Amino acid sequence: MSANQFGTVSIIGVGLVGASLGLALKQAKVVHQIIGVGRSAANLDQALKIGAIDRVADLADAVRSSQWIVVCVPVAQMRSVFAQMEPHLGPNTLITDAGSTKCDVILAAKETLGKKVCQFVPAHPIAGGAQHGASAARADLFQDKQTIICQLQENSVADVALVEQFWMTVGSKIKRISAVQHDAIYAAVSHLPHILSYALMASVLNSEDAEQKLGHAGAGFRDFTRIAASSPEMWRDICIANKQAILKELDQYLSITQRLREMIAKGDVDGLEKVFQKASQARQQWDES
Repeated sequence: MSANQFGTVSIIGVGLVGASLGLALKQAKVVHQIIGVGRSAANLDQALKIGAIDRVADLADAVRSSQWIVVCVPVAQMRSVFAQMEPHLGPNTLITDAGSTKCDVILAAKETLGKKVCQFVPAHPIAGGAQHGASAARADLFQDKQTIICQLQENSVADVALVEQFWMTVGSKIKRISAVQHDAIYAAVSHLPHILSYALMASVLNSEDAEQKLGHAGAGFRDFTRIAASSPEMWRDICIANKQAILKELDQYLSITQRLREMIAKGDVDGLEKVFQKASQARQQWDES
């Protein structure tokens, strides 16, 4: 690998994921230069300070100057970013993203990039953290984590292979699935857990004795609510972008919690233990796999 393998890379949105990507690419020594684009001057300054990016530019300049563009903004901003990119996008520049939803992002890309959509290979690195912003970035964020590739019919085999190599360079393990599969799966195993974590924090905060409850909370509560410290803007956008799949999972979860409530109200110890035992065994087996 050489510093010219990926040439100049522009990262649109240098929060936790974007800045961590910059650090990882720098550590791998596979880029000539990393350009940062973002809304917050303070966050961009932090990204420069930690060495995640080499310079700051506006979107048009970054697109014209780059061989690679990685879009790491909240999914609701993707359409606007693609639309602003399109007039400045050269034929040899590859685009990928880090969006947590895929069907809406792909639709936005197709409607704004037109024929240039073939240059966009959608991705979702399954990596993140409770904190957000460049100050939380770390170079090993993607190490041994999955990156999902949801290739388009318009993508060439060669471009998909290049994008997979790009994400593998920062430590990712690649898995290909369709955008529809992606959104259904991650509604259950990522989006719903974040909603529940936010909901538990909101429930405790709405209590008259919230301060007392938080003062006595232990490791279980801390572990369960850790992801409630994640970016509210990002998760707001994900909820709306993947609404139907999330509602399906949320309805199923509410049905199960209603059953548990009925068991508790009736004192159904056998029923409760049966549900808990099945869940406990499955969790242990999954942890060992």
